[in-house]
Amino acid sequence: MMNSLGLPGRPEETRVVVAMSGGVDSSVVAGLLKREGYDVVGMTLQLYDHGAATHRKGACCAGQDIHDARRVAEKLGIAHYVLDYEKRFREAVIDPFAASYAHGETPVPCIVCNQTVKFADLLETAKSLGAAALATGHYVRSEAVDPATGRRALFRPADASRDQSYFLFATTQEQLDFLRFPLGHLPKSRVRELAHELGLAVAEKSDSQDICFVPQGKYSDVIAKLRPEAAEPGDIVHMDGRLLGHHDGIIHYTIGQRRGIGIATGEPIYVVHLDHERRRVVVGPREALATRRVHLRDVNWLGDQPLSAIGPEGLAIHARVRSARPPVAATLFADETSVHVDLSQGETGVAPGQACVFYSGDDQQARVLGGGFIARSEREREAELALHKLARTQGTAVSAAG
Repeated sequence: MMNSLGLPGRPEETRVVVAMSGGVDSSVVAGLLKREGYDVVGMTLQLYDHGAATHRKGACCAGQDIHDARRVAEKLGIAHYVLDYEKRFREAVIDPFAASYAHGETPVPCIVCNQTVKFADLLETAKSLGAAALATGHYVRSEAVDPATGRRALFRPADASRDQSYFLFATTQEQLDFLRFPLGHLPKSRVRELAHELGLAVAEKSDSQDICFVPQGKYSDVIAKLRPEAAEPGDIVHMDGRLLGHHDGIIHYTIGQRRGIGIATGEPIYVVHLDHERRRVVVGPREALATRRVHLRDVNWLGDQPLSAIGPEGLAIHARVRSARPPVAATLFADETSVHVDLSQGETGVAPGQACVFYSGDDQQARVLGGGFIARSEREREAELALHKLARTQGTAVSAAG
């Protein structure tokens, strides 16, 4: 007999660890599983010095959030533990985040956090407690695709406005088989209603918006403290070779940025490249941003067939190169040494360090096939030639960072 989580045995015989951030989503997950009779254990991660962040709103895992998670656990009558992962979080997430920005990339720390802390370290802790599954409040669906082995697949959620599948592409097959996402079939409005039905004090709590360890969203302050060289001044150069002005550090810029560049040219200009070696911000027209191909690193594949089975003609997929954009038609190519994706339409603002996530289609029922981090991109031919010319004439290592 399978229970509601697709696990053998009755709920009361099944221990489930719930990752409780102190927000409404994970609190509802704990409440729903408790109501179904599961042996629920709540765990909250202390990921950084929460004392300095107690009064901050819009961030997860801060002091107030730990307090809220504890209150919810008391209300539900479940065991609750706070795990000090501060050192691990700094080593696995914060330091690489700062290093990535210092190298002219635009990293996504939430993906790395899921990859290294939540779905690796916390998952192993859940197993050590005898749990049959680790449940989270993410808006994504997972379903069994092979009942014989229990193998599961990842799908986009029912609520398109809450789709978090982009941030979960790095979940390995082993992790996915152990994880459960009870909110994947629910709209956010229903989750709020359930929080009220369960009598949870966090029912109207605002959703987190900031990167959790970045005070007031000022990531440049964090990076400048950890990697001061990234805050050193440099030149702002047009891709045609003109020196347009100066900047106070490449950490204040990202690929595709238009506002806040700090110079006026009489025409719209965008950041098209960040040269960390010479501290140069390269700008140009919007059309110079159009990207047709992205080369990937650290690829995680969740398809039924191995990547090596993809022929020279490639595999038709849909790809998402930014979290806020819909999946677009693309072709995935893979060989023994590299993986790249050709986009059917030019995408703008594609930055190294971001993720390119693979989907089976562009509808809300689409399966997540995996993804990888963008190592570099190739733009339309004209822009690519102009950037390479700039590299040759001024020694700017354009091709290395996209």
